[in-house]
Amino acid sequence: MKSLLDVEHFGAIDADNDNLLLDCFEDHEAFIAVKERARFLVVGRKGSGKTAIFKTMLQTSGDGYFCYGHTFSDYPWHHHDLQARVGIPDVDKFTHSWKYLALLTASKIVLNFDQSLPFDQESMEWMVRVERFVVDTYGTRDPDVTQLFTPSKTLKLKPYFELDWKILKAGINPESVPMTELPVIVQELNANLLKYILRCLNPQHEYFICFDQLDLGFDPSSGEYKNRLIGLLLAARDINIAARNASQKLFVAVFLRDDIYDTLHFEDKNKLTENSLSLIEWDTPRTNKTLRGLMEKRFRVVLGDRPTWADVFDETKEMPGHQTKYQHILDRTYLRPRDIIKFSNSVLRQYQSRKGKDAAVGDRFENIDLNSARTEYSSYLMNELDDEIHKHLPHYEQHVELLRKVGVWQFTPDEFTKQYGQAGLAGSASEALEELYEFSLLGFYRPGGKGYGGSEYVFKYKEPKTKFESSSTRFRVHPGLIDVLGLKRFTVGEQDDDSAGS
Repeated sequence: MKSLLDVEHFGAIDADNDNLLLDCFEDHEAFIAVKERARFLVVGRKGSGKTAIFKTMLQTSGDGYFCYGHTFSDYPWHHHDLQARVGIPDVDKFTHSWKYLALLTASKIVLNFDQSLPFDQESMEWMVRVERFVVDTYGTRDPDVTQLFTPSKTLKLKPYFELDWKILKAGINPESVPMTELPVIVQELNANLLKYILRCLNPQHEYFICFDQLDLGFDPSSGEYKNRLIGLLLAARDINIAARNASQKLFVAVFLRDDIYDTLHFEDKNKLTENSLSLIEWDTPRTNKTLRGLMEKRFRVVLGDRPTWADVFDETKEMPGHQTKYQHILDRTYLRPRDIIKFSNSVLRQYQSRKGKDAAVGDRFENIDLNSARTEYSSYLMNELDDEIHKHLPHYEQHVELLRKVGVWQFTPDEFTKQYGQAGLAGSASEALEELYEFSLLGFYRPGGKGYGGSEYVFKYKEPKTKFESSSTRFRVHPGLIDVLGLKRFTVGEQDDDSAGS
């Protein structure tokens, strides 16, 4: 096995820069659900692995497998917004423009990537119609998706589509329809495109269209932003149902942050959640995937051979509180790959520094390395929370400052209320505690009994469906934030035993 001194890192915390991603990819249940076209909506906390699945989908290769991915860092939203249909419910007004984008993407795959097409005479007839429409409208078989709604484009609909031409304004030629008229005829146009595409696909092949990075430009106060996302979910659902009914393996998948999904409200949300959503989780009773397993794959790639967790972390000596090193680290994460990768990288640097000064140091990470890594890791975790929370709660830093003033990682509501009153903030201390709970900066104490089992502290990231209990008598700050907040690791009236997370 390679020496830990010779290891640069165990990977990057974001999928875009992680050169170990494909070699160490963990085939999570959410990934399997998309691959098997069972569930199209992949939801998880930032850093939980959504983009890792997205990138793996794109880079998977094989005969009869085609995948096109959309990211929207440079997408012309202002042109897309012009396609909103008026006179219908807000949550549905973007559905057809999303369908149009997805169907044009499917057309790109049909016309440029699947060399088996056309696979018979009938598929050729439908494929010719698709090709002529795309080429006549966009000037190429492979149009730029960022230009699909550009106002300068004109739609050549006749003679390729069977539309009710009476819905067009007087004087508009069906062979040259301005893009501004797309919302008027988009529903019928999509119905034709969907029929043509499904009839020219090879039934033996798989076709995936994936949407990621939808959190870019996220604005929780924007009703239009939420309506756009709802429209995408409804469009994906409708296309997937139509493909399944036609016995075709066309599938639209959407990757979305859980805090954003929670802000969406529409009539069929519960049905979609129950039937079409996969939640990315690690180390919970609802999954058999663990962050230990994920890291062991990375150890094998960077160290060689088949090292286990215990070959890298010396588990012969417990951490304070009688914890294993794995549990000690796990308690300081939000059960996300990026967290344990960051912590392990920080431990690696501390170990290498110690080993460089003393050759007698062993060949595994020890307690001292984990303790030394906590300060750097804790700062990282707070920065991660800032990226995630500040748009939801612009004032959350004021509440975090109150946790600093309380000074201990476990406290009573009276202690927090005292600091809240002295700060002169608007609202109530109870509302502030609930907001901090919603983003898992703290958990509330739940006593045992009444079917709960033993007493415990409940955190939202572990139990997403558990509501905040304002009547709780004690609260606990997330262990990963203790160092950055400078908190003492005890409850008021007790001594510091350094057993946070036990």
